[in-house]
Amino acid sequence: MRAFTQQHRAGHWSGSLADFMEHVLPAAPSQLARTSHQYIWDMLRWSGKERCALFADELFGIDDALNRVADYFKAAAAGSEVGRRLLLLLGPPSGGKSTLVIRLKRGLEEYSYTEAGALYGIAGCPVHESPLHLVPHTLRGGFRDSYGVDVSGELCPHCRVRLEHELGGDFLRMPVERIFISEAGRSAIGTYAPHDPNTADIADLVGSVDLSRVAEYGDEGDPRAWSWSGTVYAASRGLLEMIEILKVKREFLYLLLTLTQEKNVKVARFPLIYLDETILAHTNLAEFRKFLQESENEGLLDRMVIVQVPYTLNYREEARIYRKLILSAPAFRDVHMDPHVLHAAAVFAVLSRLHEGEERDADLAKRVRIHAGEDVDGVHHNEALRVRNKEKSPEEGLSGVSPRFVINGLSHAIIQSERHSISTMDLLLALKDAIESDARIESARKRRWVDYLVLTRKEFYNRWVKEDVHKALFVSFEQEVADLLDKYLDEVEAMLDNRQVKDPITNEERRPDERFLRAVEEKIHISDSGKQSFRQEVVRKAMGAYKRGERFGLTSHAPLRDALQQYLFEQRRDVLRLVSSSKRPDDEVRAKISAVEQRLVDEYGYDSHCAREALNYVTTLLAQE
Repeated sequence: MRAFTQQHRAGHWSGSLADFMEHVLPAAPSQLARTSHQYIWDMLRWSGKERCALFADELFGIDDALNRVADYFKAAAAGSEVGRRLLLLLGPPSGGKSTLVIRLKRGLEEYSYTEAGALYGIAGCPVHESPLHLVPHTLRGGFRDSYGVDVSGELCPHCRVRLEHELGGDFLRMPVERIFISEAGRSAIGTYAPHDPNTADIADLVGSVDLSRVAEYGDEGDPRAWSWSGTVYAASRGLLEMIEILKVKREFLYLLLTLTQEKNVKVARFPLIYLDETILAHTNLAEFRKFLQESENEGLLDRMVIVQVPYTLNYREEARIYRKLILSAPAFRDVHMDPHVLHAAAVFAVLSRLHEGEERDADLAKRVRIHAGEDVDGVHHNEALRVRNKEKSPEEGLSGVSPRFVINGLSHAIIQSERHSISTMDLLLALKDAIESDARIESARKRRWVDYLVLTRKEFYNRWVKEDVHKALFVSFEQEVADLLDKYLDEVEAMLDNRQVKDPITNEERRPDERFLRAVEEKIHISDSGKQSFRQEVVRKAMGAYKRGERFGLTSHAPLRDALQQYLFEQRRDVLRLVSSSKRPDDEVRAKISAVEQRLVDEYGYDSHCAREALNYVTTLLAQE
């Protein structure tokens, strides 16, 4: 906290424009002449070496969208036409749009308290405008020659009247102060949320006549008799957030788009008011599609930069969202969840977001694994890239189960549990109940989503829980699998080279063990006709690792690792049946059961309830095989 305070210790400065020009401006003229887009881009770079560092702990799995937002600010800061466009975030509910904007606003507030983010404005100005606006147009050429920066913008009507009436036109006496960005203080951040279109008033954005001051100044056209409480004034020099922008009246949209393109707003009785601010809006897909259907909106669309913010299709990143939401809820913190609860929920959510075609369950499961960056047997690297880039299904991730739906299901599971312990099966059953009891979901979609829960259990959870139990049951499981990997490589190399293998026990020469090779390969459905190409691929990868000076280990070839683990498990299934299904265990069997459960607790993230549930579940799976 001391380090944070030291870094963000701000110098509160005030003085006249003359003092500002003499003591403040010469140190960093380009910094003090930044536009709102340049300021936000500098804040993003300041927040971390990675452009998305500002969002790292809050938003997961939407790096493409975050990069596009960063690219918008980079291009706008460079002075391109992009800076004259409204930035619209488009995506499904609970996809991260609001969180993205909140992180930008918090980043701006923090940045303004640093020396790099110092902002100065005319003291008492309702739009916090830059003191450089006081420089007369006839002197701006000389100012550029002296300081190397251009001055753009006009003095607001309020400050112009003050300059004439209070200072006699002596702009050097105009008071200047350091300003700090604050959403709560309506300083350089404004937020507008739509309400009933029938009662919405443009004054919410641009203000109105303050009748209590008209009598004091004698003229409704006097800027000092105007209420400068409009949201666009609060956002000047910073960021204006428009929530559900497509729900506002058309006149609101035209005002905002003119403000974005021309940096001006027109208010009755006043000349154009110059405002430099970034407008960042967001809306959902339903409103956007409705907006697209109206032909008169084409001109408005042309003045927007649209960034899609879809749901993530990476189940690992989706699970991180759930973990963040859980940690923010005190009621969840004391509840134990087995290590696969969040990942299983995330797999189900991702399945609901994929393109709904005629694919088999196994193909859907493969696509889920591809989006998570996993190696999938039989899928070429280029094909995996096409899947991840959504080349065939660009709208994937724009619909489906939201994180809120999953968290609601998890909440229900916690409420139903009397143990403060949730297993993956508890969660899947809670989600099934949530789907079937939700009146908003049509029956066909309910059936499809329930099928996705079954697919999640069969293709993902079964594999995960069996692997945990395997490892917990056999203390030397990892070493045994590694030994099997060495044996497989030796046998394959001998087979491909058509040479004998020396038996390590008898020291006799023998033919390669084709029976062992096929027993391993069949575990991952390698056909007899495809065994040769699979073996060549394994050897090729092993040779590549050897040339790079790396060890070819269990992580080097995921399909082969899975095959070896399943092979070893098959060799030990009788032991597992004995340990986990004995109805009246004797002391020896009871000790084995206790040891396995304890190992699941100590090493694999289970508690005693979930460990026992896992053992019983795997026993059931064995009985079905």
